[in-house]
Amino acid sequence: MASDAERTKYVYDFSEGSRDQRDLLGGKGANLAEMTNLGLPVPPGFTISTDACRAYLAEGDLPAGLDAEVTAHLERLEKTMGRRLGQPDGPLLVSVRSGAKFSMPGMMETVLNVGLNDESVQGLAALADGDERFAFDSYRRLLQMFGTTVLGIDAEEFTEALDGLKEKVGAEADVDLGVDDLRDLVATYKTVVEKHTGSPFPQEPREQMDLAIRAVFDSWNTDRAVLYRRQERIPEDLGTAVNVQAMVFGNGGSDSGSGVAFTRDPASGHQGVYGDYLQNAQGEDVVAGIRNTVSLADFGDVDKAAHDELLGIMTTLEQHYRDMCDIEFTVEHGKLWMLQTRVGKRTPEAAFRIAVHMADEGLIDLDEALARVTGEQLAQLMFPRFDERAERTLLATGMNASPGAAVGKAVFDWATAVEWAERGEDVILVRKETSPDDLHGMMVARGILTSRGGKTSHAAVVARGMGRTCVCGAEALDVDPRSGQFAVRGGPTVHEGDVISIDGTTGEVFLGAVPVTDSAVVQWFEGQQVDDPLVDAVARLMAHADERRRLVVRTNADTGEDAARARRFGAQGIGLCRTEHMFLGERRKLVENLIVAEDEAGQHAALDELLPLQRADFAEIFEAMDGLPVTIRLIDPPLHEFLPDLTELSVAMAVADTRGHRKKRQRRLLDAVQRLHEANPMLGLRGVRLGIVIPGLFAMQARAILEAAADRIKAGGDARPEIMIPLVATVRELDLVKDTIRTIAREVEQEQGVSIPHLVGTMIELPRAALTAGAIAGSAEFFSFGTNDLTQMTWGFSRDDVEASFFSAYLEHGVFAVSPFESLDTEGVGTLVRTAVEQGRAARPELHLGICGEHGGDPASIHFFDDVGLDYVSCSPFRVPVARLEAGRSAAEDATA
Repeated sequence: MASDAERTKYVYDFSEGSRDQRDLLGGKGANLAEMTNLGLPVPPGFTISTDACRAYLAEGDLPAGLDAEVTAHLERLEKTMGRRLGQPDGPLLVSVRSGAKFSMPGMMETVLNVGLNDESVQGLAALADGDERFAFDSYRRLLQMFGTTVLGIDAEEFTEALDGLKEKVGAEADVDLGVDDLRDLVATYKTVVEKHTGSPFPQEPREQMDLAIRAVFDSWNTDRAVLYRRQERIPEDLGTAVNVQAMVFGNGGSDSGSGVAFTRDPASGHQGVYGDYLQNAQGEDVVAGIRNTVSLADFGDVDKAAHDELLGIMTTLEQHYRDMCDIEFTVEHGKLWMLQTRVGKRTPEAAFRIAVHMADEGLIDLDEALARVTGEQLAQLMFPRFDERAERTLLATGMNASPGAAVGKAVFDWATAVEWAERGEDVILVRKETSPDDLHGMMVARGILTSRGGKTSHAAVVARGMGRTCVCGAEALDVDPRSGQFAVRGGPTVHEGDVISIDGTTGEVFLGAVPVTDSAVVQWFEGQQVDDPLVDAVARLMAHADERRRLVVRTNADTGEDAARARRFGAQGIGLCRTEHMFLGERRKLVENLIVAEDEAGQHAALDELLPLQRADFAEIFEAMDGLPVTIRLIDPPLHEFLPDLTELSVAMAVADTRGHRKKRQRRLLDAVQRLHEANPMLGLRGVRLGIVIPGLFAMQARAILEAAADRIKAGGDARPEIMIPLVATVRELDLVKDTIRTIAREVEQEQGVSIPHLVGTMIELPRAALTAGAIAGSAEFFSFGTNDLTQMTWGFSRDDVEASFFSAYLEHGVFAVSPFESLDTEGVGTLVRTAVEQGRAARPELHLGICGEHGGDPASIHFFDDVGLDYVSCSPFRVPVARLEAGRSAAEDATA
């Protein structure tokens, strides 16, 4: 048995911690400790650590020693407050709140007013100078929260009872209920509890607290919490802390209230304080949006002393944290109390503007400013916006809670949102106010619209965190989820399935689909003059990222148009030009001619037809990328992809036979399709294997590339081709094709009378190639990692099949946190990349290394590629700015590590 000295410490007073202990105390507990140490007015309390949660989840019960620690800290809290938990004649009440390392707004549980029972409710009234209404209002809140979060009763049971009572007595809001009404509501709630659990509501205060602590621990594994962690890529094994804190009451009358505030606007990044305050309310009322709030400026008219003190504290916190802070507070009979602070979630626009503002104010340097924005945020800023010149029918205007332009069919519950989204419909989730149970629907919706709440409501906070467009508090809308419709005051009624458009930047709601146009950020990347403070902030940080980054950023482009656009976006060359895309459409017949040719002369004739077309393609690309490297991959996919489907062709032949219309070409096509048919084409005749089996194919492509380059050079340009041989597994394969290319290069140079600088290299996309990279580097002048195929080959996945068949189960069971095709598997595939880099550079120090798979535009993967020493990443034109930003962030992080 462990001694007291050996036993793990699980409970910490607020005065014992600091903001640096988020792993142990969770974000909320660490920040409560920090505010306590700063001398701010924080109600006293203690934190049960994440260690305790992990032990509880592993063992299925509270760890040994925890109960005694909680008792000791509770007794200390009771001594500080001069009251015992739930004592009948003047009770101490506590809140029991979750608090994980990473903020998960609304995903886990909170219970307020713990300690109230049939006796202590009278004592609470006595403490409040006989205010029985306040006491019974607090009691009904405990019953509702405890019933839903601890006992698992459907929240609608309590909501329906409250709404029914308000309708019966003619009350518009809960604050209009009198003391007798609330006393009746408490009795109703107790009946609900006993009906659904078979037992009366627990009257023992300590039992209430212990059950609430367990409920918070259990909430770590609720469906919505698991789903949110998966969405935000939060590790599953962190656990949550529990914060037990002395209650302060915002529902004690007109001189009390609760609020949420931000030290800067979390939607736009504008400087100045923003927030919501609700008189005669507890904190959950503000976040839930059940009544519309007043602004912080209006709070100054309600209680100037508390307002001014709050502004001073907000300034202190922002300067202390050197970041925008999100703050929860309560005013109890004119006394201000701080209940929480954290670095606030913000929209992409706000992230860029706040980072630059704080750098200008000297709070942070530009490296830190760069670290505070992400490539994904930049990508969101590049999304289209509504065309201001288009005709629009305005329905209502609410709060611009999370920016963007979203168009979709109106749906009124999360289940319908999920169902319709799964069948390919774009939807807008419309609610009076959202709750954590709506998370599934919020994740699949294009946008979120509520008739209640503000920028600090649940809908706004979660939408900003997920990058969803959101408009809150559109009061002109009467939302009726049961009927599946909302009526606009003085306007039309919108039914489920009707298309609406919401503008999260302006807060406007429109009927029908509004056309979209390029965002201001994209216009700036395209080279247009744009007068916009957001664009100024993006430009500042992009310039700093370009100064800091070591990685070159190229693009994947197959046409001159794509290449030109990528160059405007900052691409420094082409890392992947897929030549197979040039054989589609009208040219497919020419490939068919090559395949069905009956002899060598027929093959040469088909190749001669393709040569000038290929040369023209490359000439266009070399012009767009003049002076920059262009890596061109020789044809990679199996030839059957250019032929008709075997089944369809067989049926067509059978029909032709019965009608006596058989054609010789159809028979040759069928023979070719049958000859080339493979059980697993991805592992069959493709890539370098094609170049060896049909040598004229790669020779034609090499000639087209080099002749186009020669033409460009003779015209005074600067073509820099890099010819890439795909799917190489051995150096012998590479040498066979490389020798052909070198021969053709000498011929073209002699014919054209110019020297053509060029490189010949290979894609590393097979595990064998990665493991024998040293040998391959003896012949290859560059490597480009094809991480799409390398991932398939390493995992044994067929990408076209597995993502639909079982990836959802793998994500659900935690086999991986994110698809390895979306973000590089650094442990498996990454080890092969690192091995190939080390072997390749050892064999050829000047070996040029890049990556051209889809991972080249993934922010997390870019940091890995920078770390292993690649020279460049290549991605789609639209992702080029994202890659530039992330490459700069990676370099800045390395410099400060």
